[in-house]
Amino acid sequence: MPSLRGKLLIAAPTLLDPNFSRTVVLICQHGDEGALGLVLNRRTELEVEAAVPELHELMDGDDHLWSGGPVQPSSIVLLAEFDDPEEALMVTGDVGLVLEGTDMEALGDTTRRARAFVGYSGWGAGQLEAEVEADDWIVAPTDPEDAFTDEPADLWRRALERKGGRYALLATMPPDPSLN
Repeated sequence: MPSLRGKLLIAAPTLLDPNFSRTVVLICQHGDEGALGLVLNRRTELEVEAAVPELHELMDGDDHLWSGGPVQPSSIVLLAEFDDPEEALMVTGDVGLVLEGTDMEALGDTTRRARAFVGYSGWGAGQLEAEVEADDWIVAPTDPEDAFTDEPADLWRRALERKGGRYALLATMPPDPSLN
């Protein structure tokens, strides 16, 4: 399977794991050793200013932390849109991960916007490929606005609708079809 870096993983309606049910994950790294991604549509109630005050200025109005996934939930991962990607691991277009050791004060001058995530999503070697093969995930192209959506509750539906065809029909499926 070619690298999925920069692609979206849209949780299939049958993926019932509470960590990933109806999530949209941006794959930030993917190779033979495994994969790392960030859940884009799970905002937390934790405020950036209270949890990580040194990041507050950088967030530019995005006052909450986002849940990137269940791995290392006490770590902070920064995703940003860069003017100058020198201090980043680029994921897609101008969007990338801020590298450890980056000067946070200088970072504000090289980014247009940023989002802070607690934890991340991770897969060991071959694990993500097996999950995609089992149809747990729907692979889709990334829209530049996905990473910084202001409407996270609608991202799963919108990403499926953009993919079109039978996926647009899946987008209309209620969370619990038995209640339909």
